[in-house]
Amino acid sequence: MPSVVGYVIAALVGLAAAGTSAWVHYRLLHDPTYSSFCDVNSTLSCTEAYSSAYGAVAGVPVALLGVLFFAFVLVLIALCRQSPAAAQNLAGYIFALSTLGLAVVLYLGYASFFILGAVCLLCVGTYVAVIALFLLSGSAARFPMSSLPGRASRDISTLLRTPAALGAVVGFAVLAVAAIALFPSQQVSAAPAPTAGASEPMQSLPVPPPPTPEQVKELETWLSRQGREPLVAAAGGAAVALVKFNDYQCPPCRQTYMQYKPILAKYEQSNPGKVKLIIKDYPLDPECNAFAPAGQHTSACEASVAVRLAREHGKAEAMEEWLFSNQPTVTPQAVKDAARTVGGVEDFEAKYANTLTLVRADIAQGGQLEVRGTPTFFMNGIRLPNLQPQFLDVAIAWELKRIASGGR
Repeated sequence: MPSVVGYVIAALVGLAAAGTSAWVHYRLLHDPTYSSFCDVNSTLSCTEAYSSAYGAVAGVPVALLGVLFFAFVLVLIALCRQSPAAAQNLAGYIFALSTLGLAVVLYLGYASFFILGAVCLLCVGTYVAVIALFLLSGSAARFPMSSLPGRASRDISTLLRTPAALGAVVGFAVLAVAAIALFPSQQVSAAPAPTAGASEPMQSLPVPPPPTPEQVKELETWLSRQGREPLVAAAGGAAVALVKFNDYQCPPCRQTYMQYKPILAKYEQSNPGKVKLIIKDYPLDPECNAFAPAGQHTSACEASVAVRLAREHGKAEAMEEWLFSNQPTVTPQAVKDAARTVGGVEDFEAKYANTLTLVRADIAQGGQLEVRGTPTFFMNGIRLPNLQPQFLDVAIAWELKRIASGGR
């Protein structure tokens, strides 16, 4: 009995965390102005995990799969409690399931912590629940796991002869299929090819579905109600200045770099010179940013300087591509080496201090605007939420239309 209580508690904790994750994921796909409560900063960010290539499997959100996993564990507990023979096998069944679950959460945890560089607090809740199920069932199993298939075969035969139990299984299967079918899916696009000098290709990113008319109206209404910050930026005559406070070691900055590039290219073709992306440096590195916590992005100051110096040689874009492509493993020395080989910078050390002064000027402006993390976007002074690319497209189109109509 104590083991069963432990299984139920762990499964309920996991179900609550996964269910909340699924709800947040759903809101992110449907509500262009939604900001998740678990997005604390660029490191503690659920949005970064959900919107990454690791947030879905074959278009099905991982959070929803977590809901189904924990729900199945609870159904399994209820079914096994109806039969003394099956009850003796329950620990083995949960151990087998949680072993598979543990493999999944270890992979997702590695991707989150070491590739994305972000921690999803709700995801951690599901990790803890799976580990608890694994430990509890592993300590309670009293028979060789090699005998589990035979035990399962006998229990399934009993299940098929029990109408109530069979109905519960069929009902769960129908609800699971319906949940997957009704939950908005994510398609994955091909990642852009890295430029010369990039050692690793960027991960593919999910492409959300086009916005509905209701979503467009909601975002346009929200934009029309926003105030505008007095933000100084060299727009070069562009009607729409999209300002990004950026850190080259920030995973969400890398993601928006990839996702927004096609949107900006589209407007450059349809409205040449009317939309401009302006990068403001905001490295989360205490070496140059007094607002940054210690121990986060220890190569970010060098990265900002490298892009500025590469710009003098017409190679800023190649330098940015290299930094984002190599983001998980970049070091200060690697940045300096890449500045020379990719950005054509031969005097990095000599120009570092003076260029860092320009980086600090951007940081100071970010401080005045109360920038708390990266990326932070402003569109003609409007502070934007974390917009999916299709919603950024809507926002730019709305601003161009507003300006064309005389600013109303």
